[in-house]
Amino acid sequence: MTRRHLLRAGSLAGALGTWQLLTAYDVNVWLRFEQFPTVTEVARTFGQRVGGGTYWQDLTDSLTRIVSGFVLAAVAGVVVGTAIARSRFAADVLGPVLEVLRPVPAIALVPVAILLFPSNEQGIVFITFTAAFFPVMVSTRHAVRALAPVWEEAVRTMGGGRWRVLGSVVLPGALPGILGGLSVGIGVSWICVISAEMISGEYGVGYRTWQDYTVVDYPGVFVGMATIGLLGWLTSTAVEVVGRRLTRWLPRPEAREPAPHRRPARGARRSVSAVAGPAGTAGPVEPDALVGPLSPIGPVREGSPS
Repeated sequence: MTRRHLLRAGSLAGALGTWQLLTAYDVNVWLRFEQFPTVTEVARTFGQRVGGGTYWQDLTDSLTRIVSGFVLAAVAGVVVGTAIARSRFAADVLGPVLEVLRPVPAIALVPVAILLFPSNEQGIVFITFTAAFFPVMVSTRHAVRALAPVWEEAVRTMGGGRWRVLGSVVLPGALPGILGGLSVGIGVSWICVISAEMISGEYGVGYRTWQDYTVVDYPGVFVGMATIGLLGWLTSTAVEVVGRRLTRWLPRPEAREPAPHRRPARGARRSVSAVAGPAGTAGPVEPDALVGPLSPIGPVREGSPS
């Protein structure tokens, strides 16, 4: 176990220990911890829930909703963002509508989803889709617009068409920005799917957490919160791992460390000293100092007839 992993484990253990102390001794200094369940009570309730089938059904329902909505949002966000960035017609037709809808919180669309879709399940997937779509679309649009045109011009010079440019230049070049939007989108999706389950869901982690709150089962509420946190962490990590595999060509922080200093070979030192200029000088050597001023017919030595 590396030092970094030990530090992370110690940070988590310290947070849980602080929680246990504050709740066990009913600390009440502005913040009131007397009604909070202790860590041991939450762990006991968590063990009871894991042993039952309802917990796993809620887990499966929430994961199905989040994966369905997020995958649809990822595909639609990349397609629409690329179209808006590459096509003036798409920007004029789709841009104004999307910019009006983008500030509307996805959770505010719950009444629309109830009226629009024949089942609550489809409405929750729609809300999850909407939550993830806009971060992916905006990040894709900015990433595509930020690409240098020189790469596209190079592909077109070699005979590449529109689809070749899209597959070889646009999408690979914009991929780091797209992955940033996906990371934000998966987090926002969890927030909205849990809220939608609380309002209109049947089964699901959010639905169960709200039911525990209505019957004043606070350890159950914290079990739901912990489950949501773990699921969000796992899905965000999965997106990050997939992104690292897709962008293996990018330099990583560990690859940017300076290489160990090595003494140059004897022949290399001799060649460097031969072009270093007058004795006692250091620094880069200008090309003109080696070959003389350039002329239309090639390098000319100083003092030679032109």
